[in-house]
Amino acid sequence: MSTTALLPKERLRASSLDDAPQVNDLLHRLGLGTLTQESLESFAGRNNNWAGRTSSGARVFVKRLDGDREEALIRFRRVLDLQRAISAGDTDDLRCPPLLGHDEEHRLLVFEWLEHGLAGNSLATKGEFDAGLARRCGRAIGALHRLPLTADRSAHPLPPTWALHALPLSLFSAARVAELHYWTLLQNDRPLITALEALREREQSVRPRTCHGDLRLDQFLLHDDRLHVVDWEEARVADPARDVGAFAGEWLHHAIRKINSDVDKVYGPGVTLTRELILERGAAEIAAVRPLISAFWQGYRDSGVTADADLAERATSFAGWHLLDRLLATAGMQTRLRPIDLAAAGIGRNALLEPARFVGTLGFTL
Repeated sequence: MSTTALLPKERLRASSLDDAPQVNDLLHRLGLGTLTQESLESFAGRNNNWAGRTSSGARVFVKRLDGDREEALIRFRRVLDLQRAISAGDTDDLRCPPLLGHDEEHRLLVFEWLEHGLAGNSLATKGEFDAGLARRCGRAIGALHRLPLTADRSAHPLPPTWALHALPLSLFSAARVAELHYWTLLQNDRPLITALEALREREQSVRPRTCHGDLRLDQFLLHDDRLHVVDWEEARVADPARDVGAFAGEWLHHAIRKINSDVDKVYGPGVTLTRELILERGAAEIAAVRPLISAFWQGYRDSGVTADADLAERATSFAGWHLLDRLLATAGMQTRLRPIDLAAAGIGRNALLEPARFVGTLGFTL
């Protein structure tokens, strides 16, 4: 749901500082100097952001939380809450970029810019995300789940079970054809709806933890061999299986993407991906990422956090949802659903409907 420009994502032209004078006003008040338009970088994401070196030489990343003001203030306060909790923690396993200052009125957050940090999704694409790093990620999320419970106890908005019965007109009107096709498939799948509603209901009976709430590979940042976790706008007290499952779901998504991107390399140019080839490659790619999920799980369990008996099974369900959610976002950028999209949806569906069967497949073993 949220993104961060602390990471080496697609670089964009920064919005004019003339339209956001509060940025330099805040930097000046913090004693950090000011930014000039010529030195700025910006990154893709839902929030306006500015990164660069100030007149005093400070490396800063400034994020303005945009959108509805009240909703943005909720996200703003979540970030502050988690930054304080992590700073007060007693472990080096969990770090986040230092928060240098903030301005609640204008929803501005100033972080130290980790200019040469490497994002987890970038490392994964280059084949440089190894089991050692996955284990460190697991320890970091375990340390997060050992923190005292934070202030936000609101229910997580996902999965949006209400939308599985009917889409509001605003969402329907803005959706592309592929999105509507995908929503139709979901809304006509009664076993899937039942499984998602049961997952949300089950969350009410487990011991809650302080959770990230929107975990993706691009929110792990490696800088000077130190691992940081970023983007706390959706953080809240929730089922820890959300975060554990999201990590696994990210690797499922990565595996599915590789099926499509590596087809020419594996089968030769011009080969069409049939259902049989998709299933064959899918099994191979999931087997390839399983050691990473397993290493994460081992790191998580070694972190000192108490994992309840059903955590792995619930995490498998959330991994299935994460894959479905990722595909829904992909459908919003396409004109039609491809065979590989439908196959991926089938994988996510199976994980949701029969999580106990797929715990070992994902690597959630003791």
